[in-house]
Amino acid sequence: MRRRASLVLLAFAVFFAALSPLIRWYAFPRLAKIPPSQYQSMVLEAKNATLLDYATMQSKKVPKVSIVQTLKGNVEAAEKVKDRTGRDVVVWDTLSYVADDKGKMVSRIPERYVFDAHSQEPVHTGGEHVDHDPVRREGIEYKWPFLVEKRDYEYFDFQTRTSAPIHYKGTRTVHGLETYYFEQTIPWTKVKVPKKLPLGATPETVEQIGLERWYTTKRMFWVDPVTGAPVDGQEIHKEEMRWKDQPDKKPLTAFAGHVKMRPDFQADAVDQVKSQRQLVLALTSYLPWGFLVLGGALLALSLTLEARARGRGSADGAKAAGGRDDDSGPGGGGGGSAGGGGPGGTTGAEEGTATVRGQPEGVGR
Repeated sequence: MRRRASLVLLAFAVFFAALSPLIRWYAFPRLAKIPPSQYQSMVLEAKNATLLDYATMQSKKVPKVSIVQTLKGNVEAAEKVKDRTGRDVVVWDTLSYVADDKGKMVSRIPERYVFDAHSQEPVHTGGEHVDHDPVRREGIEYKWPFLVEKRDYEYFDFQTRTSAPIHYKGTRTVHGLETYYFEQTIPWTKVKVPKKLPLGATPETVEQIGLERWYTTKRMFWVDPVTGAPVDGQEIHKEEMRWKDQPDKKPLTAFAGHVKMRPDFQADAVDQVKSQRQLVLALTSYLPWGFLVLGGALLALSLTLEARARGRGSADGAKAAGGRDDDSGPGGGGGGSAGGGGPGGTTGAEEGTATVRGQPEGVGR
């Protein structure tokens, strides 16, 4: 019975030991993905910022500039891409809406971002754009892959429509959560004028005046290493309108400020990440290591039962051998007397026979 139980435990030990790497290296890459219907909004603020007044074409200080970023998963578009490519993809339609301290629009830039739901790698199937200008993204944007590595990544900058390295700078703690800190600096670069501007201004209007838009920023992200989701983001952002044919003429500051995530949205981001990271950890750490430990414990228990079963079998065999030795002792003495011959021998044989017959009767009882 113990041997049968040890075999059953051994089978379970092998099963859980084999299941451990399967969950980590087979199930996780297929089960962990961004939902195609995700919706998210974020508000960032730049206090005591500088803005260009398009009515007077003069730069002025304002108490606050707000940047509202909305992200909406386009399920219908994702399904069409999946039908064409066979890949699980996510299509994000995003909007970056900049407003002054009175809530009036400063600029409005829409985007479409198509990427692999599992790896977050860009998927080029057409339809990608920034402010309705076609683009071909390389690298990541908005979110890092699951299980972020301590290395540099290529990060897409929607202002320049190009990708550049964003550098890993170490670990930081945000609201009790350990994060990876990344920095990216975009040098002064000529960029396109947004199609939506205050007072009905257009890129053509700005060009007619003789201005062109230049931009630089230092971008900072604090990223959860498990989910790849940023829990904080900041930019030291500067934009200028420069005179095309008059390089010595002082440029107009279109926007300048230190953009920070609003505290309430930062707290919400941390809470959301803390809940989501448990699902990722379950597939990458808790279940694989738990099953491996369970398999080891079952193996140890199986070997223990097997050893006990063999020990009991050896003891029973030794006891049975001892019983056989006891039986052969009296019978052998009688045979020796019989070999002596004569009446004494005959009498000895009969007594020996009586003794041997008596032993089974005693055992029977």
